[in-house]
Amino acid sequence: MVKNAATFGRSGVQDFVLIRASALVMLAYVLFLVGYLVTSPSLTFDTWQGLFASVGMKVFTLLALFSVLIHGWIGMWQVATDYIKPAKLRAFVLFAINVVLLAYLATGVVILWGV
Repeated sequence: MVKNAATFGRSGVQDFVLIRASALVMLAYVLFLVGYLVTSPSLTFDTWQGLFASVGMKVFTLLALFSVLIHGWIGMWQVATDYIKPAKLRAFVLFAINVVLLAYLATGVVILWGV
């Protein structure tokens, strides 16, 4: 059996499940933030900082960040393999996407846990 090293999961079914699960996590995160903004009578820096100071919110934010990365990688890999036919160009584009996604991850972790 031939395995594709470029996919995040081990098969198309696993990629399908990962992309749907990551979308659900991102939806839950966005709904939570919108609900928090709607129910907060006066949003100040102190209340916002207090929200993100809790370990639960940091973990939820990190989970949402990983979901964005998984979703972005699988989606961009699928688009690149469908529409970029020259192998070297596709490899370069996917490498650049990996660099950007890793930069997002590093920046998010430093911002989230560095405070």
